[in-house]
Amino acid sequence: MNATQTDIEESLTCQCGCGLTVHACNHLQCPSGIPLKEEIASQLALGKTQPEVLSYFAGKYGEKILSSPTTTGFNIVAWVTPFAVVLIAAALIVVLTRRWRRPVPTGGTPSPPIAPAWRARLDADLDDFDA
Repeated sequence: MNATQTDIEESLTCQCGCGLTVHACNHLQCPSGIPLKEEIASQLALGKTQPEVLSYFAGKYGEKILSSPTTTGFNIVAWVTPFAVVLIAAALIVVLTRRWRRPVPTGGTPSPPIAPAWRARLDADLDDFDA
């Protein structure tokens, strides 16, 4: 088995449901992985290049067989979205921490004065509390 076949096997997802690549599938007598490996070998024997073989399998099984989405068309969203989410979250964290660390302005309108009767009652309650 040459490096090209291994590279192609790593680029294709096994269809047995294991979620691994064709090369990494660990099922003995896998009903999907073994025929796919044989089909890869026959495609290479026909003189096809790696992109041609991957295109052949994507045409036959759909893009779900590819272990990573292509970087064309709508699939670019699958590549960009995780990085965009991380960048937006980092920017949000920076903005919020700066806003939370900013001191609260103490100027502005003064609070209304407390009535003398209320002040006396507060002082009396505080004295009782301390005792």
